[in-house]
Amino acid sequence: MTVQLFIPCFMDQLYPQVAFNTIKVLEKAGCIVKYNPSQTCCGQPAFNAGFWGEAKDVCTKFVQDFDGVDYIVSPSASCTGFVRNNYGKLFENNAFQSSAKKVTNQMFELSEFLVKILKVTDLGASFDGKVTYHDSCAGLRECVIKEEPRTLLSLVNGLELVEMKDTDICCGFGGSFAVKYDTISVAMADQKIDNALATQAEYIVSTDTSCLMHLDGRINFNGQAIKVLHLADILASGY
Repeated sequence: MTVQLFIPCFMDQLYPQVAFNTIKVLEKAGCIVKYNPSQTCCGQPAFNAGFWGEAKDVCTKFVQDFDGVDYIVSPSASCTGFVRNNYGKLFENNAFQSSAKKVTNQMFELSEFLVKILKVTDLGASFDGKVTYHDSCAGLRECVIKEEPRTLLSLVNGLELVEMKDTDICCGFGGSFAVKYDTISVAMADQKIDNALATQAEYIVSTDTSCLMHLDGRINFNGQAIKVLHLADILASGY
């Protein structure tokens, strides 16, 4: 199966190793991975800030970049959820409406693509460590992803998965929310980290680098003994 890879802005600029690990995982699952180097942003930052006109320009490019492909896979529930839930509004009664609808239907987050489309749950990965999983808001509420990452993690050799309290509560990032309401955002991150530490896990794992970046910033600031890893980093380990 041939898939087109979409890499979010956060990952491209700050966590490129996650992108490379995503390729490893997809190839391990039997996919031919292609990457369009002209791709840019999915349009979410401008849209969430209220700049719908500017967002539409960016989203139009996204549709053009991925029009006609069978599957678009992204290691980001945030970008995936945005494309699925907002492109319909942006391109309603528009010349790109049909193409946008096709792109929306072909967009998948990594874990759901592996489990639901490829029917692959055991990638032969091995990881020696105790981890707890954070449900990102986009993953849980926009993409309705909950069991898929846990299923994949549960089959990683040597990995112990433990659940933290209030795993489905926001970490406090929320894009511009973290800038506009920094005090609340920090408090939410600290609460999430405290819940993770209570499990005695060594790592917090999620599908979204934006959440992980936010949590990692507070962890480093407070000097706490826990690390963050994207799901793809775990699934690519050991082979």
